[in-house]
Amino acid sequence: MSGRTSASSVESLSLSSNPAGWSVGVLEYWSTTLYPACPQRTAVASPELGMERAMKSPLRVLYLEDDPRDAELVQETLAADGIESEIVRVETESEFVLALKQGGFELVLADYTLPSFDGLSALEIVQKDWPELPLIFVSGTLGEELAIEALKKGATDYVFKTRLSRIVPSVQRALREAGERSDLIRAQEALLQSEAYLAEAQRISHIGSFGWDVASGRIYWSQETYRIFDLDPASEPALEFVLDRTHPDDRAMVQQLIDRVSNEKTDFDFEHRLLLPNGSVRYVRVAGRPAKAKSGNLEFMGLVSDITERKLGEEALQKAQAELAHVTRVSTLGELTASIAHEINQPLAAIVGNANAGLRWLSKESPDLDETRDAIRRIIRDGNRAGDVISRMRALFKKAPMTRERFDLNDAIEDVVALTQGEAQRNRVLVRTRLGGDVPLILGDRVQLQQVVLNLLINAIEAMSAMNKGRRELLVSTEKMTDTKAAASASNSYMAESAYVLVAVRDSGPGLHSDSLNQLFTAFYTTKPKGLGMGLAVSRSIIEAHEGRLEAISNDGPGATFQFTLPVLRR
Repeated sequence: MSGRTSASSVESLSLSSNPAGWSVGVLEYWSTTLYPACPQRTAVASPELGMERAMKSPLRVLYLEDDPRDAELVQETLAADGIESEIVRVETESEFVLALKQGGFELVLADYTLPSFDGLSALEIVQKDWPELPLIFVSGTLGEELAIEALKKGATDYVFKTRLSRIVPSVQRALREAGERSDLIRAQEALLQSEAYLAEAQRISHIGSFGWDVASGRIYWSQETYRIFDLDPASEPALEFVLDRTHPDDRAMVQQLIDRVSNEKTDFDFEHRLLLPNGSVRYVRVAGRPAKAKSGNLEFMGLVSDITERKLGEEALQKAQAELAHVTRVSTLGELTASIAHEINQPLAAIVGNANAGLRWLSKESPDLDETRDAIRRIIRDGNRAGDVISRMRALFKKAPMTRERFDLNDAIEDVVALTQGEAQRNRVLVRTRLGGDVPLILGDRVQLQQVVLNLLINAIEAMSAMNKGRRELLVSTEKMTDTKAAASASNSYMAESAYVLVAVRDSGPGLHSDSLNQLFTAFYTTKPKGLGMGLAVSRSIIEAHEGRLEAISNDGPGATFQFTLPVLRR
């Protein structure tokens, strides 16, 4: 291929300069020892570049040279080693810059001195605007000081025109280093892009990452973790800061967990609160696992999730559920107005009767003090009876957030049964109880669980009130179960030998239609003419909040059974 002058160029690959301070003597040793001269046209093509180039398009070279014969000689020397090339020769600065702008070049060769331009100026132009292109000086006038200056400024190499055979290994090295540099740049760009994607994903998901070297105590945070903890990224995080930023009520728990995982070297996953400098509270979930760092130290890698929105949503949902539960509870008690009035009127009437009897015993000429004492005792008894009814009503009417406490479930159920006794009698329903004597204490909200039992009892009584035939019987039972398959929860906080307590309300009413079983617990679904359709939906939400399960079952005989399970506390 001829050494004709044309105009075309390409931005290519970056290069690495030689270390400063190399003398011409060192460079000469390099050129004569590491790259000995090869006879022209008899050399074998480089396995890394020559044979590869033979299968590719010609190497495009921009050559700053005022002598066409030198350009042709370089092209022939490259061809002798199997490197086909297309050389675009330019002589002036304007031609040089124009060719670079047009692009397409993989290599720049430059004479050191030209009539109107010089090689160092050309190197500065390349380094400034096309740093990817390797540049090799090909000159016969390059001295030691100039060679050092050229290499310091970023030239890839230099070749003496008197030792032109060195052009082949010099070009091979320049292209190899440019390719390696290009691969490195692409890898760095890919890494930066990956890090940018990860940072953006963490920002969107509100999930940060961290590393914790247990031995040194050093902590490494991602940008999102800095944001979650409201710490300046220029600051270095530390365990003291983490504990200081932790909510005071959670600080002891977090400290205990840090001590445990650092000693036991186990996975961890927990939630706690942060108290930020502006007084706001942020909920976070922290999870991590141990790993061995390159240094050999134990290191924990993990994630920090900002779950504030989820927690606030859960609190709002719990508040709404509590409001709804209160409404349905009041609605249910409203339906019991007649029964409640009957329950209160009975002891009140007895109190009045006993008071009149006592007055009569005292008004006799010889007052009968024994009979009077008995009348007063009956007044006290009936007064307490009326007070118990009112207390049950107040407990069920009160509006308060869910509170968990240990209580006797059987006692709570007996209070509800007593409250509905008048309604059951009015509808000619026989209510029986079979409460297990070995039922352990339950952890939960007594009032809310009483509301569930109240809803189930009223529903059963109303279902049987429309019956014209058959016995109207209602059985309320409790028992401790050991079948873990039906357990409400498999958490370690519950007893393995007694997984749950089963509470059942069984009636002898008309039963349930198969097509309605799947809708019974759906909000606003009701079979009552004036029903709201919220009682069973709220009851299920209450039981599920207690980690239990509420279900309806058709009896083998008449009627249906509504039952729920509650987990049992570990003793």
